[in-house]
Amino acid sequence: MTPFARGHLAMLTFSLLIAGSFSFGTRVANMMEPAALMALRFMIAGCLVGVVAFATLSVKRVHFSASWRYLIVGGLFAIYFGLMFEGLKTATPVSAAAVFTLTPAITAIFAWFILGQVTSRWSISALIVGAVGALLVIFQGDLNAIKAFDVGRGEQIYFVGCVAHALFVPLLRKFNRGEPVIVASLGMITAGAMYLLAFGARDLVGVEWGTLPMLFWIALLYLAVFASATTIFLLQYGAMNLPSANVMAYTYLTPIWVIFVEMVITDVSVKPLVWLGIGITVLALVMLLRRNKRRDQNV
Repeated sequence: MTPFARGHLAMLTFSLLIAGSFSFGTRVANMMEPAALMALRFMIAGCLVGVVAFATLSVKRVHFSASWRYLIVGGLFAIYFGLMFEGLKTATPVSAAAVFTLTPAITAIFAWFILGQVTSRWSISALIVGAVGALLVIFQGDLNAIKAFDVGRGEQIYFVGCVAHALFVPLLRKFNRGEPVIVASLGMITAGAMYLLAFGARDLVGVEWGTLPMLFWIALLYLAVFASATTIFLLQYGAMNLPSANVMAYTYLTPIWVIFVEMVITDVSVKPLVWLGIGITVLALVMLLRRNKRRDQNV
């Protein structure tokens, strides 16, 4: 399997794992302040990635050169996750996942400024199609709500976080200096944990740990192991082998995974127009991935 194909496989797995964070997130977002919860998440993830890094590489290779790079990308990632969980206090898992699907279009804009990656007309068309599908899902298929553009506060907060995530992706490629992916991931998680601890330390001290339900600990472990340590590695790998817009194109699959999870957990019903929105976003993904393979590999 070529690095190009592995990059697509990495992002497919990323979209599946990240979907779980929306379902878990809405159920534990109000149990602890976002910065404190994310600080715990990043510290656990950092320990896991650190163990893997030192176990698989020599100590000399686990070296953070130009540490300012990790402070920037780690800060953006911390902003994204902090605002995500602040938004999930009121946003539904499906609508939040739909907001996430707006990031490919924003990523393409940042990639043009930062990397000089020019998005083709075909890809621009696909991004527009994806945005239309995402809007249908965000507004739960309510055409009147779309006309009134009545976006909830949680979705608005999370959108700001998605802008930070969109900027983060091309910067991964811009700042890469050939270090192993595991080292870059460790540097980014460590920096993110520092920022989140700075904001969440006071809330962590005041937590009544004995009152937290088992669901909280299950969600925390999932968020740290699968939705942080694993997805950061997958995102790093994808960003190194695919164009930035194509990396984020896989976010179009996230609402689908979330809807399936929510249907299993809560037996929630889905409106026909929401399914239409999902279908449109899948069409956008197919359009983006249909770009000439040779051209993508040379970007």
